[in-house]
Amino acid sequence: MNRSELIEHVAGETELSKAAAGRALDAVLGGIQQALKAGDSVSLVGFGNFSIAKRAARVGRNPSNGEPVKIKAKKVPKFAFSSVVKKALA
Repeated sequence: MNRSELIEHVAGETELSKAAAGRALDAVLGGIQQALKAGDSVSLVGFGNFSIAKRAARVGRNPSNGEPVKIKAKKVPKFAFSSVVKKALA
């Protein structure tokens, strides 16, 4: 399912126009992004948890020549499905 299919699904389930469903989806995704940027986690009960993980600096290898390359520490987004979703997919 891509973004436009998701908007169409939301519009059909909620009796909203596609434009309103698109704005609602944008608002939800924007809220999640803002919370993660602020360092908070987002918990959607029955669906899953969004959080930020820290990756330590490390030494990697350049695949073209095998030389060592320093990789900086960074923050990465993480998502973990809830047990409800895991059970539904099993």
